[in-house]
Amino acid sequence: MRQRLESLLPRAWMRRGPLALALLPLSWLFGIIGAVRRKLYAAGWLASSRLPVPVIVVGNIFVGGTGKTPFSIWLVKALRDAGYSPGVVSRGYGASAAATHHVTAQSSPAEAGDEPLLIASRAACPVMVGRDRAAAGRALLAAHPEVDLIITDDGLQHYALQRDIEIVLCDDRGNGNGWLLPAGPLREPARRRRDFTVVNTSGALPNVPQPAFRMRLDGTFAERLSNSGEKQALTAWWQANTPGFSSAPETKSLKLAAAAGIGNPGRFFAMLRASGLEFEELPLPDHFDFASNPFEGISADVILITEKDAVKCRQLDALKHDPRLWVVPVTARIEGALLDQLLEKLRGRSPA
Repeated sequence: MRQRLESLLPRAWMRRGPLALALLPLSWLFGIIGAVRRKLYAAGWLASSRLPVPVIVVGNIFVGGTGKTPFSIWLVKALRDAGYSPGVVSRGYGASAAATHHVTAQSSPAEAGDEPLLIASRAACPVMVGRDRAAAGRALLAAHPEVDLIITDDGLQHYALQRDIEIVLCDDRGNGNGWLLPAGPLREPARRRRDFTVVNTSGALPNVPQPAFRMRLDGTFAERLSNSGEKQALTAWWQANTPGFSSAPETKSLKLAAAAGIGNPGRFFAMLRASGLEFEELPLPDHFDFASNPFEGISADVILITEKDAVKCRQLDALKHDPRLWVVPVTARIEGALLDQLLEKLRGRSPA
């Protein structure tokens, strides 16, 4: 039943059809509860904390993946290049620890969650996870006094932590049918306030609040999971499968597959197809834990996976030595003057 709902609802959320209309009264109730909660925080009836350094929240109102993690990695690196010493706090989806937990590149996904672990590995910055993001922020500052700015990954609705800048991510799905959960895909109203909108798309920008900036995720090579030093350009596999391409390193046809346990697997598959690849698709549930081996029955020479899935596959003996698994790192490219405008806002924020 859960799998059927996970398949049915995303399609229903893109239009105002019979199922969405039937769920609309529940959306009204959801909206009322959310509005009351926000007003209670604004009035001080619910406690919220301010940290002694600026806080940037990166989140989404569209339920599911919109590219927050690669954007957060880009943001950490961009702010570091601008002279800041950023750290990251996160809820840590699937993290086992109830209290705050310091994340390093050597942490396990079970302790830290897959996305914080990926941020710690790729961005090489201090990362702290915890259900209470304000407590996680204080713990991060205590452990790393050099940190002078905190980015919260997926904390848009966590109003217990006050913030200075809000960045809302979406993709080419825009706001879907524009309704709140469960009739639509939105956690909060589409026109909620924010400082910036970042749209993960290579196509036309959907109707979203301004200022909006386009983000593109690029992946041009893969590295073998069992040997991260062994890399392969994606175009080489395209050449190997193209008849008559004389410069191909090998002439035999390779059978490719691609798997993605992210919020929007289709986006990963579309990026690979843009490199000219043809492959069997294996979409997995978001934050798939690999308790069972989804690749066991696949007859493929190469299986391309996401970085988010790789952090878990590296922990499992049945997967980390599978020579067919290749990881495709992605890099966020942000168009426009987002960084300049963000830095301008930060300059107007005095430490608490």
